[in-house]
Amino acid sequence: MGIEWSSHLATGLDWQDSHHRELFKRINRLLDAMSAGYGKEEVSKLFNFLDEYFVVHFEAEGRAMELHGYPGAATHAAEHARFIESISMLRKEFEKGPSSKLVISVQREVVDWLLNHVAGMDKRLGNFVKSAADREGARPTRP
Repeated sequence: MGIEWSSHLATGLDWQDSHHRELFKRINRLLDAMSAGYGKEEVSKLFNFLDEYFVVHFEAEGRAMELHGYPGAATHAAEHARFIESISMLRKEFEKGPSSKLVISVQREVVDWLLNHVAGMDKRLGNFVKSAADREGARPTRP
């Protein structure tokens, strides 16, 4: 079960949307690798990439929230921390041995989180940053 990036997920911030499109692409690779029974090493590489990429993305969003005084910053950051922990737990489970149950768990957790977080929290953040930039007379740029 892959996930498709679509315009209804766009936040309107180029840097954020670019990050999200890359995340969707990498998550699809992870899901494909797990579903096809690729070697543990291949899936581990994808988990490693996602670990690093989530940090880069979440730090960029954190800087944007701080820069513009986003009132939902604490809740948003807590959601990021919860997701990082969830990915860590799934990775540990995978290292014990891949299984169909794990593939389904990863699909459910990651796909649901990405779709709900991006379409909800990240769109609200994007709208706030765009409005703040308009008030400041600036163009919303990468933080």
